[in-house]
Amino acid sequence: MGATDGQMDLLRFATAGSVDDGKSTLIGRLLFDSKSIFADQLEAVEKTSTDKGHGYVDLSLLTDGLRSEREQGITIDVAYRYFATPNRKFIIADTPGHVQYTRNMVTGASTADLGLVLVDARHGLTEQSRRHAVLLSLLRVPHLVLCINKMDLVEWSQETYERIHSEFTQFATKLNIPDLEVIPISALNGDNVVDRSENTPWYHGPTLMHHLEHVHVASDRDLVDTRFPVQYVVRPKSDEHHDYRGYAGQVAGGVLKKGDEVIVLPSGMTSKISGIDLFDREVDEAFPPMSVTVRLEDDVDVSRGDMIARVKNAPKPSQDIDAMVCWMTNEPLRPRQKLAIKHTTRTGRAMVKDIQYRLDVNSLHRDQEAGELGLNEIGRVQLRTTVPLLCDPYSKNRTTGSFILIDEATGVTVGAGMINSGS
Repeated sequence: MGATDGQMDLLRFATAGSVDDGKSTLIGRLLFDSKSIFADQLEAVEKTSTDKGHGYVDLSLLTDGLRSEREQGITIDVAYRYFATPNRKFIIADTPGHVQYTRNMVTGASTADLGLVLVDARHGLTEQSRRHAVLLSLLRVPHLVLCINKMDLVEWSQETYERIHSEFTQFATKLNIPDLEVIPISALNGDNVVDRSENTPWYHGPTLMHHLEHVHVASDRDLVDTRFPVQYVVRPKSDEHHDYRGYAGQVAGGVLKKGDEVIVLPSGMTSKISGIDLFDREVDEAFPPMSVTVRLEDDVDVSRGDMIARVKNAPKPSQDIDAMVCWMTNEPLRPRQKLAIKHTTRTGRAMVKDIQYRLDVNSLHRDQEAGELGLNEIGRVQLRTTVPLLCDPYSKNRTTGSFILIDEATGVTVGAGMINSGS
């Protein structure tokens, strides 16, 4: 498998659920049934389960190691776990469910291809599961799976499944959710997680693992609008490469090909791509999320923070930014505040011009009287930046459409933004 295949064959998914919905057990079950845990880990879990008097192997113990850290107040707490099957590699961003952890969920879901919302079959949709769905749709996570867990505790009732399914589907019509799958499971017993369950003869959809392995994510990436933020300029010091000059970065959109006519922004200089290097070899083309070094025919002035794009399809440099911002710190966000901003590889300063409204993430109500955004709140904000940002709407490109806000005094990330438009 080549490097490019390996990069494309990766699914990032974010899990969200309330405390007792069985999220840890579900992740443990995926790791266990896909044989992605080590024998000594399993032995420890089996021993602890027996010591606690459980009549079963408590798979939630595989993922609950972070509880103690959580209690020590680690701030942005997203646990990333890796596992693989013969078909695909996976990264799970496991985010805590409570409202005070909205910022953690935004962090974990911002790069996810798929969001997994877990509900307890006995309780159905809660305010929390609705909030998770709203956040996942706001972050434009293209695929959503609703796992109705603990189906064994409602006697595998098809009626319960249908009721929660229709309630959620109705709610989802208000949101931007292009692809939704609803799966009845028992994480504890493994029904419909990796193996199909005999307890649900009425359910004809995929198991969770089958869906995770086969959901098509390559087409979610923007392969039309070419965007290449330059991370750094490569000029080897050795004599044999003295005339080599390349621009390294990660492709954020579109396809770059040798011979393409490109424009460098913000200077507006044009040139052609003379070559694309991947590690120690040349490739004919590059697409998201490949990290490559691009060489140009002309010796144009390019530096970190610049963007290489197609001549006829370039982002407009913008200093007035309209965005949805999730605020991540105790000190509220207020108009006239000055912050550092980081957008792709470009940094600058920004001033808050206006807070248009605060969004209630449960009801989708827009509070236009809100004069500030508090911790974990999300609102529509107008910013003015000192440097032009080479941005796209977040709905078009999640990389060039997002930014972070940084407190200049402490260097701490205090906000995450999704751009509606720039001018």
